[in-house]
Amino acid sequence: MKRLLSSLLAICLLAGLAGCAMESPQGNESGLSASSHDFFAMNTYIRLEAYGDGAEDALALAQARIEELEGLWSVTDETSDIYAVNHSGGQPVSVSEDSVELVSFALEMAEETGGALEPTVYLVLTAWGFTTDEHRVPSQEEIDGLLASVDYRRVSVDGTTVQSEPGMMLDLGAVGKGYASDEVAALLREEGITSALLDLGGNIVMIGSRPDGSDWRLGLQSPFENDTVGVLTASDCAVVTSGNYENFFTADDGTIYGHIIDPATGYPVNNDLASVTVVAPDGKLCDALSTSLFVMGADGAIEYWREHSGFEMILIMQDRQILITEGLDDQFSLDEAHLDMELRIVEK
Repeated sequence: MKRLLSSLLAICLLAGLAGCAMESPQGNESGLSASSHDFFAMNTYIRLEAYGDGAEDALALAQARIEELEGLWSVTDETSDIYAVNHSGGQPVSVSEDSVELVSFALEMAEETGGALEPTVYLVLTAWGFTTDEHRVPSQEEIDGLLASVDYRRVSVDGTTVQSEPGMMLDLGAVGKGYASDEVAALLREEGITSALLDLGGNIVMIGSRPDGSDWRLGLQSPFENDTVGVLTASDCAVVTSGNYENFFTADDGTIYGHIIDPATGYPVNNDLASVTVVAPDGKLCDALSTSLFVMGADGAIEYWREHSGFEMILIMQDRQILITEGLDDQFSLDEAHLDMELRIVEK
């Protein structure tokens, strides 16, 4: 799936500065005190920045919460809930409330997206080497054998227990950071924080607006060059991007394989999309949809958007065309260096 193993920092925080970096806490013009925490968790680099009285203490609680959730969902940590489910031999396993909620959400989104989001594709991902950095092209026979153990419908939640069939491997990497970002945002709000910027390995959540009351400015990474294609302005929402352009390998025959797997084929996605950016109130929804819409391709993503409410998206096509849903029409502008890219508005 997406970014559990090699986080895709596809959204860079410009905050009015050149390049891709968060605005420094020092020297903000609002006069509010600012604090930031930078650390490694969930197999990615995380930066949390908050403004106002009590920001430092609130961020300490936020970091502890992220580390707590990481301990519940790790595929490799023998003490985690997910490890216990994956090695239960098909028996039901009692797990934490957080794990129940996250597994339930992953299964709901898998059903909602027709299996484009597939939380049981871990063994296939491993076969391609994306969980070990030992990249290889598995045989068709190997892929077919592994796909026999890929099916979200064979995972069930009953009360506080989760159960999967023997031989299956559950992996919540496509939704875990999104869920964690929502949890942290809720915690910070409870602590009285009204302005904060959370970056969990490219999963961005904005609490309120910038300290001066203006929108946050997010630079959208180009899938083709080492720069940004444009700026998205937004406040009090989440933004997540998925694409195959940062975590990939080139096979001996020159074929490029990216890390997002199509659950229907067992092969890395190869369609008309270069990246998908989703904007929505909740981080977990952005996380789930950015992966599944990328799997669907542009036509499938647009059809899904037209049939569902509650999110907007930016699709960057392999041919360098940019499609923006109408709700973001006045929030996105191309950088000067990319004014040659065709930008189209997608309407309902």
